[in-house]
Amino acid sequence: MKKIPFSPPRMDQKIVDEVADTLWSGWITTGPKTKKLEKKVEEMVQVPRVLCVNSATSGMELVLRWLGVQEGDEVIVPAYTYCATANVVVHCGATPVMVDMIQEDFTFDLAVVEKAITSKTKVIMPVDIGGMPVHYEALQKLVHKNEVVKLFSANNNRQKQLGRIAILADAAHSIGAFYNNKSAATFTDFAVFSFHAVKNLTTAEGGAICINLPSSFDADEIYKSLNTKSLHGQNKDAMAKFKDNSWEYDIVEAGWKCNMPDILASIGLVEIDRYRETLKRRKEIFDLYNNLLSKFEWAELPVFEDDTRVSSYHLYLLRIKNVSYTQRNQIINEIFAKGVSVNVHYKPLPLLSVYKNMGYQMNDYPIAKDAFDRVITLPVYFDLTDEDIHHVVDTVVQSVNLIKSHNNQPTT
Repeated sequence: MKKIPFSPPRMDQKIVDEVADTLWSGWITTGPKTKKLEKKVEEMVQVPRVLCVNSATSGMELVLRWLGVQEGDEVIVPAYTYCATANVVVHCGATPVMVDMIQEDFTFDLAVVEKAITSKTKVIMPVDIGGMPVHYEALQKLVHKNEVVKLFSANNNRQKQLGRIAILADAAHSIGAFYNNKSAATFTDFAVFSFHAVKNLTTAEGGAICINLPSSFDADEIYKSLNTKSLHGQNKDAMAKFKDNSWEYDIVEAGWKCNMPDILASIGLVEIDRYRETLKRRKEIFDLYNNLLSKFEWAELPVFEDDTRVSSYHLYLLRIKNVSYTQRNQIINEIFAKGVSVNVHYKPLPLLSVYKNMGYQMNDYPIAKDAFDRVITLPVYFDLTDEDIHHVVDTVVQSVNLIKSHNNQPTT
């Protein structure tokens, strides 16, 4: 039986050599390679500053803390996302306000977002699900709308300086995504990428905060502040102490510990240098999936390009028409039984016990519920061959036909 994994990382001698170089350098924690990766991300994304951290989750929380989000505040998030998006809001003592998605592409519904805004709203957190950017131009217009700006109530000097709701993108999936021919991250105040093992660009674990506030803010000062927060509130990192030949430091706040070490940055340096090649192959995989699946009426294909947006081709989110949650799971079981690994992205927040127990109800988000009930994420990774893709599609088709026939449904 041919086995197809879901999303193994691309590992080769280039990565082994770069990591070995770091190990032999004598500097394995945050140092020159992490700083080099930050500069390369800045150049790729075209933002003023980037801070690498140990995960996208910690990056998003650091930004919320920097913005002063606290108890009594509200942060608007999509109901259809991974738990990290909302968890970081809860960590700050604030309330996640969940909104439904649009049918087309899994991004949140901006008409619903507007209705959810109150005087307590401090941040809107769009999520580029699967690498497809949200409609950022419309989101920018929304936060600058006169009535929305008038409703905004600042709690601190940073919020007063911004003078409106902040846009903090959970861009975990979307490094390399474009909106209006520019990096999608440039349409946000902050965007946070993930470099987790299954992401397009990996450092095994890790993330990057893109700082892109209006020019009235000092990006270098924000970088220093976030860097300090990521190091227990220490005002001098290890590299700076070494350079200054001075051990002296101070702890200026009770910060966190979430810096990226050079060992992990080493993987990222190889990955980012060949990222165009990665995106090209992932697009080819998406195109072939679409070509092969388009002949089946039951296949609702994902949107990954339109007039203004280009995805990073992170997740191929196939929806099966006219199936129930139970039938979708039966299809997945059949696919797994045939040696192909698939997944489901994501279990919406209101279905998770922690949020159900807070009073969120899945029925309040009908489009997200419908999408979750019918979605199957197909394998996408650099070394997936065209032959593998044909095998995956054949396996999916056989499994759908089998389950639909058991339920007396057409399988065309």
